[in-house]
Amino acid sequence: MAQIENPLLKENVRKDWIDYNGHMTDSAYAAVFSMAVDQLMVELGIDADFRDKHQYSIYTLETHLCYIAEAHEGQALQVKIQLLDYDAKRLHVFFTMENEKGDPLATSEQMLMGMDMNEGRPAPFPTEIHTRVKSLGNLHKSLQMPKQAGRTIGIRKK
Repeated sequence: MAQIENPLLKENVRKDWIDYNGHMTDSAYAAVFSMAVDQLMVELGIDADFRDKHQYSIYTLETHLCYIAEAHEGQALQVKIQLLDYDAKRLHVFFTMENEKGDPLATSEQMLMGMDMNEGRPAPFPTEIHTRVKSLGNLHKSLQMPKQAGRTIGIRKK
């Protein structure tokens, strides 16, 4: 199961992720965080076979990305996760993308929802998935809230 000190995902910055400014484009950061959600699903037991058999998946409801530092072509990336909260059908997760030295490059705070794919409606986590979610929650419950979590966007008035 994903622990905050261990990467959930490892990836290298691909050539086609580089923009006209010479660093990773904003959409590529989002793509890497999306891959991290996919890997989280696998770790929770929601792989392709599970989705086909149970017609159950996880959808992303909301995401908030913070760009901290540039990533460049070929650079090694790792994404770590912290489960901030959960209930019967939702996960409030916080991903941190780091370089090979562990320096933060970006964060993504997300609200994820368990979905009945036949009905196209939210549905509680199946028992075996909920057990894994609880286990992850127990691993992360004593962790400090990340400073970027819960931020809002706005222009500060002086």
